[in-house]
Amino acid sequence: MNASVSSPSPPRDRRQSRVSIVGAGKVGSTLAQRIAEKNLADVVLLDVVEGWPQGVALDLMQARGLEGHDRQVVGTNDYADTAESDVVVVTAGRPRAPGMDRNDLIKTNAGIVVDAAKRAIERSPDAIFIIVTNPLDVMTYVAWQATQLAPHRIVGMAGVLDSARLQTFISLELGVSTQDVQAMVLGNHGQQMISLPRYCTVKGIPLPELLDAATIDRLAERTRNGGTEIVELMQRGGAYFAPASSIYTMVESILADRSRLVSAAAYLQGEYGIEGLFLGVPCRLGRRGVEQIVELSLTNDERHAIQTSAASVRDNIENAKQVLGWS
Repeated sequence: MNASVSSPSPPRDRRQSRVSIVGAGKVGSTLAQRIAEKNLADVVLLDVVEGWPQGVALDLMQARGLEGHDRQVVGTNDYADTAESDVVVVTAGRPRAPGMDRNDLIKTNAGIVVDAAKRAIERSPDAIFIIVTNPLDVMTYVAWQATQLAPHRIVGMAGVLDSARLQTFISLELGVSTQDVQAMVLGNHGQQMISLPRYCTVKGIPLPELLDAATIDRLAERTRNGGTEIVELMQRGGAYFAPASSIYTMVESILADRSRLVSAAAYLQGEYGIEGLFLGVPCRLGRRGVEQIVELSLTNDERHAIQTSAASVRDNIENAKQVLGWS
């Protein structure tokens, strides 16, 4: 008896989510690995160095069977290959060296980010953009200006990483699982970062009920210098594992439309008394990008601190505009 053959099913849309990563250095390459091996999306890894992103992509593809996924990872030097991306992550730019402040990178990185953002948006006009290049708050602003995107479609990765660092330091100090710790920070990614102990909890218990003020200040200061500490230890590079995990958290919340509440550099239009720049604040991330900015109740000191942070970012935006010939 011949086996019966059913009629073929109607064709279905097999398009997978696509994330393009501009910059195939350690942060970009590690992020590509996270996205592919967690089976979140196909990945396009772009870099200006010929052969490098292709080699990284081939290496990751050869691990697919061992890691149990069938995601496509493409390495390229051509923005045409990034077309129709759902999310574009910009990590390209010069990293910090020992003794450098993030703001020292404005002159080098502003032009790189503007060029990357313009070329990527041509190929993926509907994408959500995540900016990682330092100084992050400033680079997010210049990428926004370059692309003319609606503000909710561009966001900077900052507070997720700073919150994760503070979460780690709290857990180590108390000897508890990081899973029981929630941390909250505001402000820019740098020396004006603001920790909010009242909003940091351990299994729901506010941090000031568990640690004294001096200890909390010490942990906040270590968080503020978390990236610098790693740069000084490594000497020839900076952090990339935790940054990649932080970006992944944001990408996953966008693609899965999870509306996770994270601290990220979002465009402020009067929130916290600040207007016209990107700054780290609690916001919900979903399929449309920044879906809501949450305005916390702040003390006078906290409000003064976030205004100081905003003023620093604003000054550096003006520096970037001069570098780019925009003013």
